[in-house]
Amino acid sequence: MTDGLHIMIVAGESSGDRLGAALMRALRAEAPGEIRFSGVGGPVMRDEGLETLFPTEDISVMGFAEVVPHIPRVMRRLRQATKAVAEAQPDALVTIDAQVFSAMLAKRARRCAKGTALIQYVAPTVWAWKPWRAAAAAKIYDRMLTLLPFEPPYFERAGLKADYVGHPVIERVASLPDDAPAMLRAGLGIAPEAPVLLVAPGSRQSEISRLLEPFGAAAVLLSQRLKGLQVIVPVAEGVADRVEQAVDDWNIPVHLLRAQGMSAEEGERRKFAAFGAADIALVASGTVALEVAAMRTPMIVGYRVRKSTEFIVRRLIRVRSFTLVNLMVGRKAIPELLQERCTGPKLADALMKVLKDPSDQQAAFAEAFAGIDDTKAPPSVRAARGVLSAITEKNP
Repeated sequence: MTDGLHIMIVAGESSGDRLGAALMRALRAEAPGEIRFSGVGGPVMRDEGLETLFPTEDISVMGFAEVVPHIPRVMRRLRQATKAVAEAQPDALVTIDAQVFSAMLAKRARRCAKGTALIQYVAPTVWAWKPWRAAAAAKIYDRMLTLLPFEPPYFERAGLKADYVGHPVIERVASLPDDAPAMLRAGLGIAPEAPVLLVAPGSRQSEISRLLEPFGAAAVLLSQRLKGLQVIVPVAEGVADRVEQAVDDWNIPVHLLRAQGMSAEEGERRKFAAFGAADIALVASGTVALEVAAMRTPMIVGYRVRKSTEFIVRRLIRVRSFTLVNLMVGRKAIPELLQERCTGPKLADALMKVLKDPSDQQAAFAEAFAGIDDTKAPPSVRAARGVLSAITEKNP
């Protein structure tokens, strides 16, 4: 390996943006010489010095039916990213999240940048979907970096080297001061004894359009049952204006947490403090559910997609839960109210039930995190070592 590495990183979600930024910091610490980073990322990766091709939001589309209207834009960005890889011939291309876009880009990179190590960070959920996805990934990538310890065997059986590097939520929680939740409450003027509901309706426009109404209705109903209820809503800047307009109509005490004027890291710490400051949470399905669980806050998961997307997913998925903690412990400790069950009254009833007895969720949290927490190097460092190893193997 020579000095002066050029690593391209493509992150397709806000969670991938944070993952990519931590990877960049770890690579600088682990690699010899200077490293140039280019690719696609959000504000956190840009703060770390990423030379960006275009905004992450341009490829952050979820759901089969939801993708269709955006296909021309996504394909235009795919051609742009492919051209950048072909011209730069980077030492490595690390794709994070955005599984379909990542796979299409990596396929093209394999043809136009033969010396580039192709690494996928965050494995496709082959254990949830039909097993052909592991074999497909093995034909595209040189290395898979997984967040969960049970994932590598799926890929190794298909002939793809896979490293378990650990889940980044471990690193984020470990770096948060113990008094951060209490300090956040105090800073927002929330009394220590006041009940607090955290509402996290997602970071995509499509999620906001489907979840903000039932989540808001649930918060209003809960405020009628819990005297003095305070609501905290951490919000991604991409949807902040829309969320701010909506919560004004709830007519209950709401504390909207925006990241304007903050560094990306400061905003991230405040978000985790909010997770820990809540007594109960109402969250969209996805990474945020695991982050809230890491702060040991009981929750309800709600989600809605288009009917056409639901029709396709139900025929491809082979797990009975969409929440990672439930999958890890083998039971539905966290209630999931999906599609027609995701309504204000149903969500409010479920929140009250969990508030009365959160013991099963607390036990599930302990069990789940015992399986992914360890005392080895932080996940970002282990991921960086995996990237550097893949580069060396590609070009000894």
